[in-house]
This record gives sequence, structure tokens and C-alpha cells, in this order.
Amino acid sequence: MGDFKHLVVAKFKEGVAVEEIVKGMEKLVAEIDTVKSFEWGQDLESQEMLRQGFTHAFLMTFNNQGDFTAFLSHPNHVEFSTTFSAAIEKIVLLDFPAVPVKAPK
Repeated sequence: MGDFKHLVVAKFKEGVAVEEIVKGMEKLVAEIDTVKSFEWGQDLESQEMLRQGFTHAFLMTFNNQGDFTAFLSHPNHVEFSTTFSAAIEKIVLLDFPAVPVKAPK
């Protein structure tokens, strides 16, 4: 069985200091041991009609679904979620077991 992934695709509200939100998320994942890895990016290439206003993607990897569940109930995550949710205009969340097809080199 592969890793368990938590994918967040977001459009932030106008005027939100996205850099501060990202710093907060980086701090959050550094404090919680069940997060195996974290990466994020800002869309630069997609046509507006395809990205539908979404601008940022955040991907967390966990060893298994149990670690993800522990992350969800961690007090630091619960606290940060309030700040993150207040900054979001639109969001898509996907939580799934990864199906490895091609391993990174």
C-alpha cells in the first residue's frame, strides 16, 4: 500500500496575505510528526477557464491513513484550520491512498 495524500486546492479571498498563510502552514507541518512530507505551489501557466479561479495547491503526504487521521485531530491543525478557512474563497479537498505508478528517481 502506498502513502496517504491530502491535497488542497485553494482560491484565497481578495486582500489575504497568502505568504503569511503559507508560512503558517509550513510551521504547522514542521510541528506535526505524522506529516511525512509537504509541498505547495502557485499556478503560473493554466488558463483561467481551466483553473476556475484556484491559484494554490498544497500536498501533504502521510505514511498511512491513520497518520492522516491523527493530523486532523492534532490541536495545532485544528487551530490553524480556523485561520486557513477564514482566508479561503473556494477550496477543493481530496484525501486518498496514493497508487504508485512511477517512482521518483
